Amino acid sequence: MKQLKLTGFIFFLCFLTESLTLPTQPQDVDNFSSTQKFIEENLEYITIIAFAQYVQEATFEEMEKLVKDMVEYKDRCMADKTLPECSKLPNNILQEKMCAMEGLPQKHNFSHCCSKVGAERRLCFFYNKKADVGFLPPFPTLDPEEKCQSYESNRESLLNHFLYEVARRNPFVFAPTLLTVAAHFEEVAKSCCEEQNKVNCFQTRAIPVIQYLKAFSSYQKHVCGALLKFGTKVVHFIYIAVLSQKFPKIEFKELISLVEDISSNYEGCCEGDVVQCIRDTSKVMNHICSKQDSISSKIKECCDKKIPERGQCIINSNKDDRPKDLSLREAKFTDSENVCQERDADPDTFFVKFTFEYSRRHPDLSIPGLLRIVQIYKDLLRNCCNTENPPGCYRYAEDKFNETTEKSLKMVQQECKHFQNLGKDGLTYQYLIRLTKIAPQLSSEELVSLGKKMVTAFTTCCTLSEEFACVDNLADLVLGELCGVNENRTINPAVDHCCKTNFAFRRPCFESLKADKTYVPPPFSQDLFTFHADMCQSQNEELQRKTDRFLVNVVKLKHELTDEELQSLFTNFTNAVEKCCKAESPEVCFNEESPKIGN
Repeated sequence: MKQLKLTGFIFFLCFLTESLTLPTQPQDVDNFSSTQKFIEENLEYITIIAFAQYVQEATFEEMEKLVKDMVEYKDRCMADKTLPECSKLPNNILQEKMCAMEGLPQKHNFSHCCSKVGAERRLCFFYNKKADVGFLPPFPTLDPEEKCQSYESNRESLLNHFLYEVARRNPFVFAPTLLTVAAHFEEVAKSCCEEQNKVNCFQTRAIPVIQYLKAFSSYQKHVCGALLKFGTKVVHFIYIAVLSQKFPKIEFKELISLVEDISSNYEGCCEGDVVQCIRDTSKVMNHICSKQDSISSKIKECCDKKIPERGQCIINSNKDDRPKDLSLREAKFTDSENVCQERDADPDTFFVKFTFEYSRRHPDLSIPGLLRIVQIYKDLLRNCCNTENPPGCYRYAEDKFNETTEKSLKMVQQECKHFQNLGKDGLTYQYLIRLTKIAPQLSSEELVSLGKKMVTAFTTCCTLSEEFACVDNLADLVLGELCGVNENRTINPAVDHCCKTNFAFRRPCFESLKADKTYVPPPFSQDLFTFHADMCQSQNEELQRKTDRFLVNVVKLKHELTDEELQSLFTNFTNAVEKCCKAESPEVCFNEESPKIGN
């Protein structure tokens, strides 16, 4: 397989990715040709990602067969582009070849998708993806010395295996992001294999790569979930708010053009069409740098840089300066006598303009917070425009906006206070209990993961000056992950209501949820409260995982207990572990203490 040609990846606002090796001045080249060249040169890697994400259970050997078929297809079309098969969309060809692999559709349960055609087949493959990857074996790990020997003797095989294993465990992450992770992995391997202390080097340098993957995965799943559950209009409003905050000088017309490109990009990427995703993200990034003068004064130097410095520069650039002539508030939305008439003339454009004007004036607010303001304004006008005196009614809109923001701010302040009082571990246990009570139908692994991610939002944000926006943005991503990407995902009536009713007010909705009354706990099992000496042999991280899973399983089993009773039971557990691991005979101690824990 050819060398991985990933010299250029641009990330915009940590939300957009580009995977093209483009010249220094992208506006002076044929962007489509450059994109096509990248796709042809990296077809093997693109195929690995697509197949591993569509058919997560497939073996590496099965994936290699498909890669061979796709390379042969590419070679035929390069030799004669007039062949009928060469006019088909790449994703359709990929899925056709997957369906044609003897016995594979039946073995991995996707034959029902193969009986469909066109958009129905594409969506079927998408809905076949599984977010909970607990059915897969643990991620294979190699000793650093073995890893380096493998890299030196056969780097292609090591990279292919790495990409395959990462892609099947991250079925909703966009192809450009996964290719970037692979490129970073190779950089780490190349550097650490030259170090004397390889273990420490790999451990240290792998952390930012893992964090990068988790951050992009969370955001991409969040926006794709919004797209599939609420449609393109919600994605439009998300990015109008994001871009208006980042680039307050951007002209409204330019903003709309850019947002339309981004929304189109997400449609292909969210469906898992890796080739279309690469093409569309390239178009977005080319748009940004070709119109830099009208978008932001902060990115001119960034767009003049060579790749990949250009992308890193754009990410790290500060929000653009507030235009000097930009008033603190846009009076035309609250003081004009003709607000209702303007709304009625073109409702969509009217509220998009409001979102633009309000967001560029409030860079301190979270994206969910801004979307809540938009919804409040819509509801207010729906009421006011039906009264005898509409201007007298909507004149107090700013008070409503401030009231909504204040509620969100108090919620964040209360959560950060809990973090300060309880500490990281205490807050983790509190969220594990809360999440398990409201969504006990989720697997223990998923609940533990969600709880940890929620607590990470507080440990990351609660000491920052922009605490409010940071917490609200990150907590909203965790709830987006809970709700899932698939529009057909069902957990329980109360959670489903919060996930599907109103995107902007999802977090306040979850805050009001109580324990799920429809849940029927599993039969009691003493095995849950039976522990052995191997608990004492677990490393810190593994012991923490076992502890978290125990708490979640206890909440599932004893759903009727109060938080205080659960905390008391959990304290009995931790005390027993501490006592028995210090005992002369831990096994005997656990035999004596285990029956007491569940009582």
